[in-house]
Amino acid sequence: MSRDIQLKERWEKVVEILSNQFAEGEQLDLDAIIYLIGVQELGKLKRVFAKDEKVNLMHIAICRLLEPYGYYEFDFFDKDGWPHYKVKEELPPLKAGEQTILMKDAIVNYFVEKELID
Repeated sequence: MSRDIQLKERWEKVVEILSNQFAEGEQLDLDAIIYLIGVQELGKLKRVFAKDEKVNLMHIAICRLLEPYGYYEFDFFDKDGWPHYKVKEELPPLKAGEQTILMKDAIVNYFVEKELID
């Protein structure tokens, strides 16, 4: 099976699982899934977040997702328990479609690592 087909199938599985669990079956988009990963990584699941915290949650998720690719490295948890990452390598300039593919691949790999999907 080609890598593109496998990524597409795995991505659809992730979207299906998360949409059923968190959106009553309404299909979640990429940003919503990134946000959910940020909440998961923070570990404070049962609270309401302010708008700026939601942006920070997405940043946490992006750093965590791109850490295995060598772009970020976990640095420390602050006094409030928020993880902080440092840049190891700048992301190369990517077109919008390339960014989307990179993030979908990283999300799929994250959920394979978490054993949510094969």
